[in-house]
Amino acid sequence: MKVISTANAPAAIGPYSQGMVSGNLVFCSGQIPVDPATGLVAEGITAQAEQSCKNVAAVLAAAGTDCSKVIKTTCFLSDMANFAAFNEVYAAHFVNNPARSCCAVRELPKGVLCEIEAIAEL
Repeated sequence: MKVISTANAPAAIGPYSQGMVSGNLVFCSGQIPVDPATGLVAEGITAQAEQSCKNVAAVLAAAGTDCSKVIKTTCFLSDMANFAAFNEVYAAHFVNNPARSCCAVRELPKGVLCEIEAIAEL
């Protein structure tokens, strides 16, 4: 196994890594909409979904792959009322329509509106 770490995505805020490579697969930890340069959380679901997607892409790039190689995502929303707006942004980044689970949760770290984790091929 190989640990993936990049300054182009937010640092882990707990005892976990941004991603791991095992065999030909990359497991990207959940990415929340925190700008890695400023530490600021984007505002609104559209901006937050965009930043979360960019953070997933940064971890995948550090591993040597990209969003077109994503096999499965798991998405968490703080409110299912944001589902349509989230999907619009998500679809622009995950154009190969990977398998996906999406659910609402009571709350997310730092009070964000969404989080995305991914599994991709190298």
